[in-house]
Amino acid sequence: MKNIAAFFDIDGTLYRDSLMIEHFKKLIKYEVIDERVWLDYGRDTFNDWDTRQGNYDDYLYKVSDLYVEYITDLDIDVIEFAARQVMSLKADRIYRYTRERIRWHLNQGHKVIFISGSPNFIVDKMAKKYGATDYKGADYIFKDGKFTGDINPMWGAKNKDLAIDEFKEKYNLDLDASFSYGDTNGDYTMLKRVGNPVTINPTKELLQNIKKDEEMRKKIDIVVERKDIIYHLDPDSFYIE
Repeated sequence: MKNIAAFFDIDGTLYRDSLMIEHFKKLIKYEVIDERVWLDYGRDTFNDWDTRQGNYDDYLYKVSDLYVEYITDLDIDVIEFAARQVMSLKADRIYRYTRERIRWHLNQGHKVIFISGSPNFIVDKMAKKYGATDYKGADYIFKDGKFTGDINPMWGAKNKDLAIDEFKEKYNLDLDASFSYGDTNGDYTMLKRVGNPVTINPTKELLQNIKKDEEMRKKIDIVVERKDIIYHLDPDSFYIE
């Protein structure tokens, strides 16, 4: 008998921000990375997104490049310490809707799988905290106890699509009966692969793609969580300014 899975993006879908960015900030706080790196480079990139002058995927790509540059050659012990601090201090900042869906899937006996563009050394801790069956994040390559600067990314549609293929074979999954949860255009293929896609607080680019895809409009659940209220939008009725 085939199994049912629930694939969860983390950043912006489960967690309210980006685990990678939280890790970056912790390294700056502990003076492992000079604060001027963020003040001189990262802040402008953040402000573009914060004032909605750019899209979220481009924002994360830019911050990711900066992050990789400045953690190259850092000891794994330092990186792991900061990752544990993120978990200790920030890992509860998650959406109520997504937390409840994880519990529901686990109670149903479904395979709960986290797929994230954040580093594996943080994603593994998030997966353990929330009881995920399995996970796949960006693979950061270490040699002789130091980060080499090389990564096998888990950004965007192509990489997440390949990850789903791997998990499908590993767990004998019925994708038509499975679920996926995402919030950005990089999750679009992951959402299309399953019979029960859900987008939570979707970006404008993702909504535009959904609007153009009749098949997706028929099966997707569009969820918006604001304060203590959860809204479900009609895929055929919403409009985009």
